[in-house]
Amino acid sequence: MKRNTYILTLLTATLSLTSCEKEFLDKEPLSTISNASFWSTEKDVYLALNGCYAYLDGGDGVIYGDGATDNAHAQYPWESISGLIASGDVSPSSESPKDYAFVAFNQGWDFISVGRCNYLLENIDKVSFKDNALKERYKAEARFLRAFRYFNMISTYGDVPLILKTLTTDEAKQVTREKEATVLAFVLKELEETSSLLPASYSGGFANEKGRITKGAALALKARVHLYYGQWDKAAEAAQQVMGMGYQLFKVNSESDADKLDNYDNWVDFTNDADRQKFRLGIRSYEQLFYAVNEGNSEVILDRQYMAGEAWGSTVNGLYTLLGTDAQSGWSSVAPTQELVNAYLMKDGRVPTAISPATRATRYKARQTDPAFYNEYKNRDPRFYATIQFEGNPWAAIQSGYVFEWVKGGNNCSQTGYNFRKLVDPTETVRDWSGNNNVILIRYAEILLTYAEAKNELSGPDAIIYDALDKIRERVDMPLIDRTTYNTKESLRSLIRNERRVELALEGHRYFDIRRWGIGENVMKTIVNLENETVEPRAWYDKLMKLPVPQSQIDLAPGLKPNNTGY
Repeated sequence: MKRNTYILTLLTATLSLTSCEKEFLDKEPLSTISNASFWSTEKDVYLALNGCYAYLDGGDGVIYGDGATDNAHAQYPWESISGLIASGDVSPSSESPKDYAFVAFNQGWDFISVGRCNYLLENIDKVSFKDNALKERYKAEARFLRAFRYFNMISTYGDVPLILKTLTTDEAKQVTREKEATVLAFVLKELEETSSLLPASYSGGFANEKGRITKGAALALKARVHLYYGQWDKAAEAAQQVMGMGYQLFKVNSESDADKLDNYDNWVDFTNDADRQKFRLGIRSYEQLFYAVNEGNSEVILDRQYMAGEAWGSTVNGLYTLLGTDAQSGWSSVAPTQELVNAYLMKDGRVPTAISPATRATRYKARQTDPAFYNEYKNRDPRFYATIQFEGNPWAAIQSGYVFEWVKGGNNCSQTGYNFRKLVDPTETVRDWSGNNNVILIRYAEILLTYAEAKNELSGPDAIIYDALDKIRERVDMPLIDRTTYNTKESLRSLIRNERRVELALEGHRYFDIRRWGIGENVMKTIVNLENETVEPRAWYDKLMKLPVPQSQIDLAPGLKPNNTGY
C-alpha cells in the first residue's frame, strides 16, 4: 500500500519493515529494529531490501493519473486530488485525504522509499557476504527503486530535494529543492549503472525470487525517462536494447467457456468464422494480460506484486472495487470519458464518424425504440471492448448473462455512462478490496511505442517503426499500419499518439503525455455524460505542467520555497 508521507520521514534512524508483496516480499515482517543489532547477516539486508520494495512506485493508485486527464473521471474527492487537477483548482493545500492515502495520485510528494533505500545503502557494507556479487546486486536494486521514485517526483513536481543519506531532524528541516535537470541526470546515471549490475531474469528461490528488479526494467525505465524529456536518440537506443532481450507481447489462443458466451455478433460485422475468432482472441489477449492467472507473462518487465489475503489487507489491491460497477460490488471510482471512447478506431483502422453530444443524448433517450444509439459501439478496435463497459456490453466471465447498463445517479455508479473493464479481473471470487492480480508498471508494448515515437521524432517513418506498431496491432487483430496514409513524420506522430493512448489507457501515462506533448489546452475540456449533462467542468492553465509542493511540506521545511510558478 501507498501512504502519504512527509519529508521528515527521511530522518529515521530505525527501520520498520512490512510487506505488500508476493513471493519474496511475503516474508516475516519486522517491527522497529535496533540499528546496532540489525546489520549483522545477509538475511538482515535481504529483509531491509524487501522493506524498500514495499514502497515500489505504482499499484492500484496508478488509475488516478488518468482521472486527472481526458481519459477518465475520478468522481470521489475523498479518494484523490485528480478532480482538482483536472479542473485546474489544485493548490499547495490540495493533498489526498489521509484515509485514502493508499490511492493517492502518483504517490505524491513521498520520500519513504528514498529514506529506506538510503538507509540500506548506508549500512549494507557493514555485512559480510559470501558472494560479493549478491551484495552489489542488492545495492543495484535499491538504487533503481530510489531512482524510480525520484523520476516520478521530478515528472510531477519539477525541482525536488535530492537526498542521498539519512537525515537528522535538523537536517530534514533545512532541505532545499535541487534543479530538475540535476535530479534527472542523477536518475539516468543510476539507471545506466544499475542496468549493468542487474540480471536479465531470476531463477527463483531465496534471494532470486521472480519479481525483483531486472536489467530489462532498468533499461526500460531509462527509455521512458529519455522519452519523457524529449531525448529521442537515447530513448530509441534504450528501447531497442530492451527489444533485443526476448520480451514478447502476451497472447492467448483460446477462450474459456464463460468467454465463449459473450455475443459480439451484435456489435461486429464479421466476414467469416476465422475473422470472428481472431477478433475475439484479440479481446482476450489484451484484457487477460492483466489477470492474476497470467501474471509474470512474457510481456511483463516490471510489476507491483499482490497476493491473495484478507480483504482490505496489506497484500491485496482495490482495482476490482475501484473500477467495478455497483452491480459488480464496485464503486465506479474512476470511469471512462466519452473522449476516451472516441479515441478507439474502427475495426478496419478508420477514424470513427464523430457524433455530437446533443445527437448522442437524443439517441440515448430513444434507445428503447430506436437502436441508432448503439451504432457508435459497433465495429470498433477490439481494445475498446476489452477496456470499456458500455451500454449493452456482454461480460459472462464476471457474471453469467451479465450485460452492462448505466444506472444514472445510482449509488456507486459512474457519472459518465461508462465503466472500465480493463484491469478488472473477473476471476476474483471475493470482491471487496481483495484483488491479487499484479499491477504491471512497465510492459513490452510500452517499449515498442517508446521506440516508435522516439525514432519517428528523430528521422520520420521507417520499416522498424512500422513493424513495432504492427506487432501491437496484430495482437488485437487490428490492421497493419497503412504505409501510404502514414508516410510522414507528422501523420505518423498523430497515429502513434493515439495508439499510445488506447494501448496504455489507465496505466498512468496519459497525464504525462498530455504535458510533454503540450496538448493540455486542446484536450482538457469539460466532460459530459450520455445525456449531454455536465459531469465535471475542466480547465487548463500552464501552471498545471507541474503540481505545487504541498504546503504541509513547506511548513516543515521552509527551504522548499518558492513554490512552482502559478501557485
